[in-house]
Amino acid sequence: MNASLVVYDARTMLLQIDETLAEEHGLAIGAALCAILALGLACLGVFGVAAHSVVRRTREIGIRMALGAQPGEIRGMVLREGLWLSLVSVAVGGAVAWPVVRLVRGMLFGVGPADPWTFTAVALLLTSVTLAASWIPARRAARIEPSIALRHE
Repeated sequence: MNASLVVYDARTMLLQIDETLAEEHGLAIGAALCAILALGLACLGVFGVAAHSVVRRTREIGIRMALGAQPGEIRGMVLREGLWLSLVSVAVGGAVAWPVVRLVRGMLFGVGPADPWTFTAVALLLTSVTLAASWIPARRAARIEPSIALRHE
């Protein structure tokens, strides 16, 4: 438009946007890595609680098996306990997150502070992680031999 203007540091608009948002992208990647680590630690914690519960209740599970409980029923019992733990945790976490997420409104891109799809997806993810972490202790509980369990402790 004006031949007398000096053009320096010419670049495309996409490159300019990428450079402007580079710090935010780095923070988002760091936050995602922390979230994955937290999810892994939560899974490990749920596994530990479920495994400890099964060990503590070995005698009870042995009595149930001796009285005719099927392995599927025992597995279901342990998984229901894990599901209950998950539902209570998701309810408490959702109740705490609902007002707190409004404080970080400025850091959210492409999602609103009260997005129901995000809250639902997180609740489903945490519930499925809890059930997956409870599966191994539930499987172990279903394989307990009643005669060995009754001599436990």
